[in-house]
Amino acid sequence: MERKSRLRRLGVPVVVAVLVAACGAGHRGASPDGGGGAAGQATTAAPAGQTFGDLPSPCGPGTAKGATDQGVTDTAINIAYGDDRGFTGSPGLSHEVGDAVKAMIKWCDDQGGINGRQVNGTFYDAKITETNNVMTEACGSAFMLVGQGWALDSTGEQTRVACDLVSVPTFSVSPEFANGPMQYQAVPNPADETVGAFFAQFAKLYPDAVKKAAEYTTTLATENYSTKRGVEASKPFGWNWLPCTQTVNYFGEPDYKPFMQKLKDCGAQVVWFTLSAGPQLYNMLQAANQVGFHPLWLTETNNYVQGLADFNANHLADNVYVRTAYVPLEQAAQTPAVRKYIDVVKADGGDVSQLGAQATSSFLLWATAAKECGSTLTRQCMVNRLSKITKWTGGGLHAASDPGENHGPTCGMLLRLQGTKYVQVYPTKLGAFDCSPSYTVKLPADFVTVKLNADRIATNYLTDKAIRPQA
Repeated sequence: MERKSRLRRLGVPVVVAVLVAACGAGHRGASPDGGGGAAGQATTAAPAGQTFGDLPSPCGPGTAKGATDQGVTDTAINIAYGDDRGFTGSPGLSHEVGDAVKAMIKWCDDQGGINGRQVNGTFYDAKITETNNVMTEACGSAFMLVGQGWALDSTGEQTRVACDLVSVPTFSVSPEFANGPMQYQAVPNPADETVGAFFAQFAKLYPDAVKKAAEYTTTLATENYSTKRGVEASKPFGWNWLPCTQTVNYFGEPDYKPFMQKLKDCGAQVVWFTLSAGPQLYNMLQAANQVGFHPLWLTETNNYVQGLADFNANHLADNVYVRTAYVPLEQAAQTPAVRKYIDVVKADGGDVSQLGAQATSSFLLWATAAKECGSTLTRQCMVNRLSKITKWTGGGLHAASDPGENHGPTCGMLLRLQGTKYVQVYPTKLGAFDCSPSYTVKLPADFVTVKLNADRIATNYLTDKAIRPQA
């Protein structure tokens, strides 16, 4: 059934992957200044020819008026966004998400807002464990959630759906949220299918090593799910998994060497993990070196961050390979959208990473739909518009995805960390993606842990009042 007719998530990308969400390098734990300034009238003209990569800017002056929905006035659109930067186990976690949305709000408001309405953002730090608390607060005032990235998104999903809070998130982690109603993400990560491109690509590079692969995961349920999901995605591409999965406490272990020794004794040549950059990951890599264990490491997009690159001044992560469907930041000179993202965030004093680029693409997706709604800016209009966007690249930030129908990209590339730099290794042509319809892997029914209706919407918290796309 066509997604446009389905009861669709009203709007809030990994990690990807998972726990994509909980990524984060850096230690900027302070809350960003969450707004685009006080609401006010737009100027009479936006900068001529303003674009974001190959995307015409959705921001600029206009004459839109009316208190059309919660959080919308004649002069302002009030949105909520946030990340997990206050998590004490990894200070600064995923802070690039909030940095990007804050900077994009300013970029948009400097052009006149959206149809003349200024965008005001309220920042919420979920700190991993407070997602439902911040969701409850956002429900009381926000028009929509835009570009948020919360690792434990499942814990706030019932609250979000109950208050009809449409979301265009940076990423989704839990299956409840990944296929939840009223949610559209720039690079979808649905519960019933996944992207297997990087497993296929890695198998082409190391056909023998993938026969001896092992999992490394943690006690965090969303991360554990993401790791298992990767194992399923690998199966069509010739991977064989050894029976020695290692599971560590997400909040840390006193000694990681026993876990690394078990993987070494098992004969693992490739280790797949989705744990985000931070003390736990660094301790793992140090422990592996201490026991003389030097496998190939394959991980999710959430580990394409400066923190891990800085850590690798010691070269302990030289064999870490990272999958991505985004153009690497190192290729900004050749990619206008990437250059624009970096310039906008740096000008606002923020930090950049691929998670930040994901947040930027989701903000642009939201703003594009909001512009089309004009003076009829309601959650219903946003769902209608978002459900019709079936090809999206964020102006050239990433491979094409299908937000409206909730399908991720059929393309990808592999990066390798070498010293303090990420280097593209597959395909070898810089900026090129390797694409194939076969890279979309349908997950088995017994792996999909939520019940989906005929429109692929999770039914956990679904009610008749959830906002549906209209013709």
